[in-house]
Amino acid sequence: MTWSFQNTCALPGAENMRLDEANALALGNGHGVQLVRLFRWRPWAISLGYNQRAEEIRLDKASADGIDVVRRPTGGRAILHAEELTYSVVMAAGRAGVLQVYNDISTAIVAGLRLYGVKVSIQKSQPNFAEVYRHTSSIPCFTSSARYEIEWNGRKLVGSAQRRFSGEERDVVLQHGSILCGPAHKRLTEYLRVDDNRVKARVEREMEEKTVELSEVAGGPVDFERLASCICRGFEEAWNISFVASEDTIVDCGSTIHN
Repeated sequence: MTWSFQNTCALPGAENMRLDEANALALGNGHGVQLVRLFRWRPWAISLGYNQRAEEIRLDKASADGIDVVRRPTGGRAILHAEELTYSVVMAAGRAGVLQVYNDISTAIVAGLRLYGVKVSIQKSQPNFAEVYRHTSSIPCFTSSARYEIEWNGRKLVGSAQRRFSGEERDVVLQHGSILCGPAHKRLTEYLRVDDNRVKARVEREMEEKTVELSEVAGGPVDFERLASCICRGFEEAWNISFVASEDTIVDCGSTIHN
């Protein structure tokens, strides 16, 4: 099947999520293509996992600060999408299991990050998420790493979430992931509905200790245009595919992020 690549730059959260779900449904119903899409968020947005309770977020404060709150069509936990490059992959499920797809996508992203000039690794262990999610500190996505997520020196750099759709023509995988490029994602703790200051302090500490940003790994500001190009090439090299450029592709996304 044809693979398409899009770089749609910064869009509002609701539009980003609408596009991803529409692309997945279109492929499942026989009139879409397999797609890798890279994008950013304007304004910044908090996305909730498909089954996460909105009550865990201080919606009033987010609104007052001009931050969107949206629900992802994929699973996982809350993320503040700020200084990051986000990817989505829409692909035919075939016979590949959930973890195999995670591994395949992570392998391609690792290849892209190495082209960008940083060496990262793939997490091989899997936490007990039923146990993890019992704790308030699990509200943010980036306080734990799942198997096949991407780390640098044991700290999480890329967080991902997946969902499968059953279409009229085929089953489809939609996977999202956030490539952290600057530290602003840690401000999610300002929007958590947590009354116990000790719990909030624990979340802040875990976000600080367990996450890392590409700006730190690379030792300087992130060039988003070059990063997007490297991720595109990483998929082509790791998967032995050639993207067909989409007519919706936008090339100039703004070049750098400064901490």
